[in-house]
Amino acid sequence: MPSARASLPASGLTRTFDTLLTALAPAVWGSTYLVTTELLPPGRPLLASTLRALPAGLVLLAIGRKLPRGAWWWRAGALGALNIGIFFYLLFVAAYHLPGGVAALVVAVQPTVVLLLGAVLLKDPIRPAQLTACLLGVAGVALLALTPQSGVDLVGIAAGLAAAVSMAAGIVLTKRWGRPEGVGVLTFTGWQLTAGGLLLAPVTLAAEGVPIHVTAANLAGFAYLSVIGALLAYAVWFRGIGRLPALAVSILGFASPLAATVLGYLVLGQGLSPLQLTGAAAVITAVALVQISQPRRAGKQAGSSSPESTHHHALAGKGKP
Repeated sequence: MPSARASLPASGLTRTFDTLLTALAPAVWGSTYLVTTELLPPGRPLLASTLRALPAGLVLLAIGRKLPRGAWWWRAGALGALNIGIFFYLLFVAAYHLPGGVAALVVAVQPTVVLLLGAVLLKDPIRPAQLTACLLGVAGVALLALTPQSGVDLVGIAAGLAAAVSMAAGIVLTKRWGRPEGVGVLTFTGWQLTAGGLLLAPVTLAAEGVPIHVTAANLAGFAYLSVIGALLAYAVWFRGIGRLPALAVSILGFASPLAATVLGYLVLGQGLSPLQLTGAAAVITAVALVQISQPRRAGKQAGSSSPESTHHHALAGKGKP
């Protein structure tokens, strides 16, 4: 069982660095929509999900050379399913069925789910500023995404909502459980990517099989999603969960639709209307509002708590959003 250690005070500079570094992960994930539509073979969400997770997870396992022990076998499996396996599949379904901005809008309900789950599982009080930030962020994403050309597909909407709930549950449980003492963030990331990939692999082979023809563009897309979108981005993401409050991490997910919109403008030549620029400003404001509303104390350090100590820290005011 992991041992409990007191959270260390974090300077404003350290907190800002952790926030900016963690925001890189959802910013990278914002490129998923562009890569999916432009580089991946059509109609293969399971294959895209599996190849994004499993190779990266196996590489990290080989580097870390450490497997879960005791209760961490099922915890790693549960986190791998919520953060990786289920989330990846649903995200790609949404990306295949909806324009990137609309898909990002649906998934943007995630911080609100984290806010509610955090109140139940982490005993974190819901502050008015936090709720305002969540609503402001969703409104901002709506302005970014809902253009006259935006399509609505019920399958895509349902998949996006379910993806948001899955990822939100994964964030809160990762915060609640921490990670075992002596296990680094790369190894912890490898456990989850491998668990999620192994969950997806047999379903992929049964439902979609292996494509007969794969282009160089397809290979480039898969490589980008695995190395940049999974291995590096999730290592940064789980590091952030260990250092920042759960809601502060989750609200950074708004960087994903913002990045998707910017990439659409830069790569696909999609214009930015005054409303979309207003939406971008609202998203940035929402992120800033959550960050400045946090107590000037570090979040629970990853690898530093058991469920019991997490509960104690939550009641004592440690690591609360």
